[in-house]
Amino acid sequence: MTTPGFRPTHVVPQHGMPAWEAPDPARPTMPLDPLLPVQLTERRGDWAHVLCVNGWSAWVDGRLLVAVPQEPPAAGDPRARIADPRPLLARAEQALAHYRAAVEDLAGGMDGESFRGRTRGLRVGIVVDGESVWLYDTEQGRWVYGDGARLAPYATDDGPGAAAGPAAADAGHAPTQVVTPDGP
Repeated sequence: MTTPGFRPTHVVPQHGMPAWEAPDPARPTMPLDPLLPVQLTERRGDWAHVLCVNGWSAWVDGRLLVAVPQEPPAAGDPRARIADPRPLLARAEQALAHYRAAVEDLAGGMDGESFRGRTRGLRVGIVVDGESVWLYDTEQGRWVYGDGARLAPYATDDGPGAAAGPAAADAGHAPTQVVTPDGP
């Protein structure tokens, strides 16, 4: 289920991150997946309350979130164009098929270590919301945004997100913005 009006403001770091039910370290919950697009809804010091595309929300260490542009780039902008989105979609389908085959073998009796070996390093990411799509490009280490005809860079594994921990605030990137129903 997609949350109506969901527009990601950040991406979870490439190694995932712990999450909490409340801004209290004693109340942990399930960790967030790597590169998951999230929307920042509230800040309390270093704590950040995020909304995930499926409507689930949690508190995280806001210093570790990787900021993405407020608006997707114009996919038709000639400076931001990436060729045809179909090859990237095909790679995502192949990665998902590879994972599905490993899951079927695991259900058929394959041991856990073999499953981990077959899926090690496998990455796929896709969010589809009507005509908009966010795809994770494993070859370039970045998320791209598409409107059906063209793709444009959206967020990268490198850059400001590489600075984590207390030094992140001094890393030279734009401050985190809180998004409300009325805008940033």
